[in-house]
Amino acid sequence: MTDVPLLRRSGEGDHSLGNVRHERSSSKSGAGGTLGTAVAARAPADGYTLLLGDTGLTYAPMIYPRAGFDFDRDFAPISAIARVPYALVVNPARLDVATLPAFIEAAKKEPGAIDIGSAGLGTVTHLAIGLFEARAGVQLNHVPYRGGAPMLQDLLAGQIGASFVLVSTVADHVRSGKLRALAVASRRREALLPDVPTAQEAGLDDFRMTIWFGLFAPARTPDAVLDRLHGAVQEALGDEGVKRLWREQGAKVDLESRADFARFVTRNTERWSRIAKAANVRME
Repeated sequence: MTDVPLLRRSGEGDHSLGNVRHERSSSKSGAGGTLGTAVAARAPADGYTLLLGDTGLTYAPMIYPRAGFDFDRDFAPISAIARVPYALVVNPARLDVATLPAFIEAAKKEPGAIDIGSAGLGTVTHLAIGLFEARAGVQLNHVPYRGGAPMLQDLLAGQIGASFVLVSTVADHVRSGKLRALAVASRRREALLPDVPTAQEAGLDDFRMTIWFGLFAPARTPDAVLDRLHGAVQEALGDEGVKRLWREQGAKVDLESRADFARFVTRNTERWSRIAKAANVRME
């Protein structure tokens, strides 16, 4: 989960993003982004305070007993922005396995012996480890970090053997040979790592791990305002230059209706809440 910026009005105008200048006036960080999200949930429903949400915030109330918000109740989805898949990667100098089946075999041979890092307790990568263990029938040694950057640094240094890392973050390290990607956790192969199989192709069914980002407004924001915001975001995402930049980051951008995005968020919230419950992840 990420710190969540709050976007506030800094001038007069209508609700078109082209006519209202927005600036980052405050950032409420802490508790996996839940503090900022709770502030945004209580903001006026006028279209001038928006939340940049992600996968982790939808299941946050499940693992943070005092999160202070209910995502379905307190927010109105505006638009999806981008989705980026994860890859299971290993440091070949620390863990010499070439395929996902070989990784699973090694994990089964010595339960708890493989150190696998996450970006922190309660993060998407933490839950990814739990889901992977359940799907593959293995036990790994979870090593939580305070963020993805120190985790990746230790992975490159060989302090841990494996981790789930965003395809966009790890592609250059894989191409250089410093890391080895065993599988991408998406439905299809990824353009940044075209030679890396999907988890399903590698023999692990029903294992997908993608982080998504979307724009939200406080609940009760008028539909007319939400529609204008949605249209402005969709127009920006449809720009060829913007689409090229996202592709270079390994991100997928789906141009879809507000209703489609709302249904996606509901399904995603239910799925990740089940995963968090099954993994018994609770942040006190």
